[in-house]
Amino acid sequence: MRYGGRLHRLHHLLVVVWLLLCCSFAWGQPSVVSGTLGAVGSDTMAGLMLRWGEALNHRYPDITLQFQAGGSASAPTALVAGTTRFGPMSRPMTDTERQQFIERYGYPPRELSVARDALLLVVHRHNPLASLTREQADAIFSTSLDCGGLRPIRRWEDLLPEEQWPYGKIALHGRNLASGTHGLFQDRALCNGEFRRDISEHPGSSAVIAAVGESPNAMGYAGYNHVTPMVRALPLINDEGSAISPSVATIQDDSYPLSRDLYLYVNLPPGDTLPPAEQAFIELIFSEEGQQIVQAAGFVPLPLAQRQPPLLDH
Repeated sequence: MRYGGRLHRLHHLLVVVWLLLCCSFAWGQPSVVSGTLGAVGSDTMAGLMLRWGEALNHRYPDITLQFQAGGSASAPTALVAGTTRFGPMSRPMTDTERQQFIERYGYPPRELSVARDALLLVVHRHNPLASLTREQADAIFSTSLDCGGLRPIRRWEDLLPEEQWPYGKIALHGRNLASGTHGLFQDRALCNGEFRRDISEHPGSSAVIAAVGESPNAMGYAGYNHVTPMVRALPLINDEGSAISPSVATIQDDSYPLSRDLYLYVNLPPGDTLPPAEQAFIELIFSEEGQQIVQAAGFVPLPLAQRQPPLLDH
């Protein structure tokens, strides 16, 4: 009888231990986060998006990011069409793009600043030009002179009258119409004026850098992360008359005149929360690892005060 009682108590104890272990396992294990994320937009941000996607997949092997680089102009179109939830852009949405989204969904897209960048004016590495003013940049690249220049600048001797400069006409290189870099340069450097028609347009900043690096008489504009030793980025004269060179510090504090944010636009209805996979992606971007990826990709991390993941619930 005593032996049977011991067996009964032992059986009861084993059942309790088994239940505790099961509950402990269930409570202690994170739920599986899975899914395929879609993003359409900026080719400037293509490498950054893919690196973020790889890091996310390393954290959560069941999450995959599929990114289509069609230029910043493709992001609002895809968001309005509902073919993507994420739209990376290297410029802010225009009022027209934002209004089209609102007309389609009844609420605005969420705008997240996810990294810092800058537009650079670049010349051949042996070019002796020291710096440029905004008026000079506008007079070189535009026909309208909306930034206050007195006359167009078409030849190197107009910029370097005291130099023995044998290269004559300035050969210009820039981005194509679909690029956010193109639109932002037009707005910020040309005071929203008109581009010259003879600018050689390229689908990516790397192609601009390559073209300028091969031609001593060339000048172009491109993103900060694409600069190579083949070219030299020109300091820009600010409103106080100081020549500001592009650097991590001057881009992060916005003192370099053509600094910019890089954006991720999110389609999220008011009152809703993101699905776990999408939320995991946002948390990665604003984490220390995510901002280290920003720097590794050649961009500038957000200031520390801006690295708190936003609450995406409107």
